[in-house]
Amino acid sequence: MKSYLRALLDPWQGALLLLGVLLSLPVVVIFTSWIYPQSELWQHLMTTVLQDYVVNSLLLACGVGVGSLLIGTTVAYVISRYDFTGRKLFRWLTLLPLAMPAYIIAYTYTGILDFSGPVQTLLRDTFGWGYGDYTFPDIRSLTGAIIVMSLVLYPYVYMLARTAFSEQPISLVEASQTMGISKFGYLTRVSLPLARPALFTGTALAMMEALADYGTVQYFGVSTFTTGIFRTWFGLGNGIAAAQLSSLLCSFVLIVLLFEKWSRRHIKYYHQGQNHKVQKRKQLSGGWAVFVFILCLLPPLLGFIVPVIQLLYWTWLTLQQNIDVQFIELIINSFGLALSAAIIVVMLALLFSYTRRIKNSKVINSLEQAVSLGYAIPGTVIAVGVLVPLSWADNTANLISESWFDTTVGLIFSGTLFALLLAYSIRFLSVAIHNVEAGLSRITPDMDNAARSLGAPPKRVLKEIHIPLLKTSVLSAALLVFVDVLKELPATLILRPFNFNTLAVRSFELASDERLVDAATPALAIVLVGLLPVILITHAIDKTIKGKS
Repeated sequence: MKSYLRALLDPWQGALLLLGVLLSLPVVVIFTSWIYPQSELWQHLMTTVLQDYVVNSLLLACGVGVGSLLIGTTVAYVISRYDFTGRKLFRWLTLLPLAMPAYIIAYTYTGILDFSGPVQTLLRDTFGWGYGDYTFPDIRSLTGAIIVMSLVLYPYVYMLARTAFSEQPISLVEASQTMGISKFGYLTRVSLPLARPALFTGTALAMMEALADYGTVQYFGVSTFTTGIFRTWFGLGNGIAAAQLSSLLCSFVLIVLLFEKWSRRHIKYYHQGQNHKVQKRKQLSGGWAVFVFILCLLPPLLGFIVPVIQLLYWTWLTLQQNIDVQFIELIINSFGLALSAAIIVVMLALLFSYTRRIKNSKVINSLEQAVSLGYAIPGTVIAVGVLVPLSWADNTANLISESWFDTTVGLIFSGTLFALLLAYSIRFLSVAIHNVEAGLSRITPDMDNAARSLGAPPKRVLKEIHIPLLKTSVLSAALLVFVDVLKELPATLILRPFNFNTLAVRSFELASDERLVDAATPALAIVLVGLLPVILITHAIDKTIKGKS
């Protein structure tokens, strides 16, 4: 407690503490919603749909976790352990589904697999079938949601697993051989257990993304917490019940985080140093090479290449009628919002990370960990948590304005871009902090000490020494935040001002109206921009693995 009081007395730390409280406020608001008595609506939810929300959300998260784990681990192991034709291509091709938001691949595969789509049309033309002569799996289902989300979320597991497999030294293989352990035994008893922390972390990330998804489950008609929150808030007009549902969803996400940490509580992995020899990849040829090539091709083919080809075809069909003034306005809105959010979030990340570097107190460390949790919290939850206090602030401001000046000021917080930018700052601050801290860790403290000994204050050290050296890290952070904001759907849907649209929202609206062909143009724009961080991540992974080889 004394440390927090001292922090408040320090102007720098006090301002940072108040900023941290503001960024943590939405989550606090969500959980304090339970102080209100349960309404009749909540009782109705408990007896009718709450069980569906819980069961479907759990099945979705677990299904996507298992699917992402199987795909990501298999591809990562094959690329790390074997040489075959196309391996270098697959190192970056496998990551391409990261650029494809789950809700966009859901629209695309619906268009491909529905009754009038190319797949069923080809089957009818080939076999002479008519309506009712055959049955075809319905992609708009819980199973369909699990499959399409696994196809775009498996790279979370692949990225971490590939690094983990690639840095395992050859001494482990040699020791296993001397003990008479077979190749399969080495895989199950040595390699996979050593990679388990990375596999669990990637799986947890995929599960959290599945729990946070709104566009896919809404379009497929699957009742989960995110769709329930929307219905409760906008359909039934009950903000308290929506906040209580949000707190339950947030609890599920926190349980996934705690489980991931618990799963590796006794696991210790010690790096062997820079000079250890890594395992040589085995050269494949013949039938095995073809099999492995197809195995590595399927995930990016189904998760990126096929959907992009379909989007390109639809965009070509509607290019002239869709590229108009409204589309240009969508691009300006989306890019302007994403750029503003990226600048704000990177500035906040610099502030928190640099303060931690020069102060390194328990208060600052705890504060940074608290604000870094935002990325684990679904956009729907953050949006509700932002909207509740900002609506109260707007109502209070209008009451004061009406009583004092006999006029109202309108929605100055909840009805403006301020709400969106606040939500984005909470949601994506962790991404920027991770990149900025990685850059700061490469700057020796001796440079700080030398500058301070010459009388330079901390602000000047940051401006003239750290920021020039952090250009790459800052640009990487800004790019990742920019693309994440561009793809964000649920928070934007809830908090956007009246008559303000983005590419993500417009694509969702058109797809919801079953205008899949018209939805292709804004969706394709999001996917193409999303390729930028994929290129950046691929380069970073290859550089890391090369440095450890």
